[in-house]
Amino acid sequence: VEKIEEQLASLRIAKRSTLSEKPAYLLDIDVSKPAQSESSRFVAVSCSNKSIRVYNRERLNFLREYSSHPGILNGVRFAHTCDSIVFSACSDGTVKCWDIRLATEKAVQIFRGYPSNVFISFDINCNDLILCAGTEEVEKDTFLVFWDARGITDCAGAAKEPLGVYSESHNDDITKICFHPIEPNLVLSGSTDGLVNVFDINKDNEEDALVSTCNSDSSVSFIGWSGKDYKQVYCVTHDEGFCWWDIAQIDTEEPITLLHVLDVRDAVCAENDSLCYLVGGLYHEKADKLFLIGGTSTGNIHLVGCSTDGLSLVGALCGGHSATVRSFCWDPTDESLLTGGEDAQLLLWKPGAVERSLAKKASLKIASSVQKRVRVHNSSLKSRKK
Repeated sequence: VEKIEEQLASLRIAKRSTLSEKPAYLLDIDVSKPAQSESSRFVAVSCSNKSIRVYNRERLNFLREYSSHPGILNGVRFAHTCDSIVFSACSDGTVKCWDIRLATEKAVQIFRGYPSNVFISFDINCNDLILCAGTEEVEKDTFLVFWDARGITDCAGAAKEPLGVYSESHNDDITKICFHPIEPNLVLSGSTDGLVNVFDINKDNEEDALVSTCNSDSSVSFIGWSGKDYKQVYCVTHDEGFCWWDIAQIDTEEPITLLHVLDVRDAVCAENDSLCYLVGGLYHEKADKLFLIGGTSTGNIHLVGCSTDGLSLVGALCGGHSATVRSFCWDPTDESLLTGGEDAQLLLWKPGAVERSLAKKASLKIASSVQKRVRVHNSSLKSRKK
């Protein structure tokens, strides 16, 4: 574990994307899975200007952009079995699918929800069979909507209608959805109602499908799976809290809560450069270790190690971003990290890398009218929980 922590702390900037003519906050990042072919891999970024940008993975050069006006695109995910297919949830009640190989900037497949749906989160399961999207609350209703995603690799066809919905398990905006990395029938959902739910979608109805409900007591901003065989779940909250549960203990007498930290900023001491906010977490499979990623308003990134004894600062990545970091993607194939922020920069960090780029770091934060849904971090000391 110490070696992995040293390796994470040694991450340095390897590449920096060139600034776009229309700078925007970078809100979500995904990297395509390694394909069978030796073709170059891709990075997709969801931006605050309602678009998805696609870059070459190694050089971070811009390839193309997809937009969905007047809808707002939320989140971005590559298919697992085809490295050229990318999805995004849309506020117009659809999940759209693009094929990077094609010249067209139109969606090649549209998964349509119900008329009142506004999708703000989504994910696709590990065998690319099921797509799930979460809605904003509309008239006291919130939904997890499911589709059959088969056929995406050739992506031809009319808009797909849902297989069905779950409507009873959350009572506020469903902010995050995360399928299990290796079990295609398990899905995790997080909401501003504070609940993190685990479902087994092989079951016949929603009541039977709800495997466990964990309560974070706060609005959920990020969720994930961790631990050996991914039998643990965790969440980060909008007020910078952290909860970690072992769902393998559900049917035992053992407590399922591994750790609950009300305010990570108070629990982690960083000299002269205190942690202001959390972005999310990453589980390092080789080391069987969970890490949180947070940062400062000036763009420094903090890596925080998690254990059942508490949290500890592993290291800081400095000199990359000049404003709040909003998104990241861990790439286990070469143990690198991609980060995006309010400075419109996309950075690739690798262990011990030396940056050869001539691009200068932009010193000013973008003035951008980001939609209200984008997280606002309150770093005021007065407002911190004691």
